[in-house]
Amino acid sequence: MSKNNKINVKGFDVVIKRVDNEDYVCLTDMLKAKDGEFFIIDWLRNRNTLEFIGIWESLHNPTFNYGEFALVRNKAGLNNFKIGVKQFVEKTNAISLIALEGRYGGTYAHKDIA
Repeated sequence: MSKNNKINVKGFDVVIKRVDNEDYVCLTDMLKAKDGEFFIIDWLRNRNTLEFIGIWESLHNPTFNYGEFALVRNKAGLNNFKIGVKQFVEKTNAISLIALEGRYGGTYAHKDIA
């Protein structure tokens, strides 16, 4: 990981982190600029979100775990279904999302996803 850059969205700074020569946008920072209540876990449980991530992963990630992804996708949209970013990444070996702790922590999505 290298230097973080920032962009300004509606008066809020949004961190752009460089990981393995790819840009990842801090979704946590983006939510600060959004009106209303919305959480990343709710976004990730949406079937359309998961379909898009699955397509992106199939194009960019040769080690993506399609079997686990299918199990997650089949539960999408159900009232009792919730999955965190760390859990999703661990199950599917996804590279489109990153959850970081500590300074500059938060949830990051590849620029194509964000």
